[in-house]
Amino acid sequence: MSKTIIHCDADCFFAAIEIRDNPDLQGRPVAVGGHPERRGVISTCNYPARKFGVRSAMASAYALRLCAGLIILPHRMAHYRQISQKIMMIFHQFTDLVEPLSLDEAFLDVTEQVNINVSARDIAASIRKQVSDELGITVSAGVAPNKFLAKVASDWHKPDALFEIAPSQVSTFVAQLPVTCIPGVGRVTAERLARLHVKTCADLLAFSEQELCEHFGQFGSRLYHCSRGSDTRMVRSERQKKSVSVEQTFDCDLPAREACDLYLSELICRLQERIDKLADSYSAGKAFVKVKFADFSSTTLERAGGEFTRNSFAELILEAASRNEGLVRLLGVGVRLNKADSVPPTEVDQLGLFEN
Repeated sequence: MSKTIIHCDADCFFAAIEIRDNPDLQGRPVAVGGHPERRGVISTCNYPARKFGVRSAMASAYALRLCAGLIILPHRMAHYRQISQKIMMIFHQFTDLVEPLSLDEAFLDVTEQVNINVSARDIAASIRKQVSDELGITVSAGVAPNKFLAKVASDWHKPDALFEIAPSQVSTFVAQLPVTCIPGVGRVTAERLARLHVKTCADLLAFSEQELCEHFGQFGSRLYHCSRGSDTRMVRSERQKKSVSVEQTFDCDLPAREACDLYLSELICRLQERIDKLADSYSAGKAFVKVKFADFSSTTLERAGGEFTRNSFAELILEAASRNEGLVRLLGVGVRLNKADSVPPTEVDQLGLFEN
């Protein structure tokens, strides 16, 4: 059955709240993140900062080198959670089928709310206006027949934008998309696709699902269906994440210690960014790492307790890598998650992976 999905995403959420609360910051490059002298990481930044190349998951010290006038403010997670709850309450005024993805982002299934008098675009516009009027921040929204396209649509003209992909427009719209718009296609996969002369979703149409699976394993099915604008995932109002992680496949195989030196800091920056967005609902349990070797065998190792620091992740990686004497082709780092209401509140705050 045809669905109508809206993806809503607050623009530069943490930074937007800080600027709203202090109008003197308007128009200036602003970021929220850790202290640069304590190896802090940027969680988010506004668009004036992005013009200098500043981005989330970047080391704060490096961000300051790119933008000397950058104002880096500390996190106020409790405050952001309060605003997040108000955003979600607004979403729930329009539909019960709300699937939060982070503090400031959610999918909404409005299939049942759309009728001859009310369009999905009308609903999205009303949501954006209510958030702006009541909370003083902007939300970008995408309207589409499925979750994949709704997410693409909300990013299409950010910030403060509303974009709709009608069912009749899907084939033409998707054909122009670069393959990097498909979730899971990072730099390494994009390079592998480029070697197959694939740069856009239209280029993928030349391959059967079986051919893509031969090249990319199970991920080939995702490439096949997304390139055709297909996504059958439902909006689920109740879902619990068990873990959060990031990983990196290397262009060439490396010794484990060299792989840590080259990639671990960047991986932890990316992990911190994802943890920040989940802080409202989850706390960290065990740290874990994944190591894949040149022979394509892999191993994981996790450990409860201890600090979530670069050194502790490096120790885990080297211990896991000792199980195989071969070179390493992939590293991954992550944490198991507990529901926030199952632990004392002080344990739910930002992990501060670079604070030690």
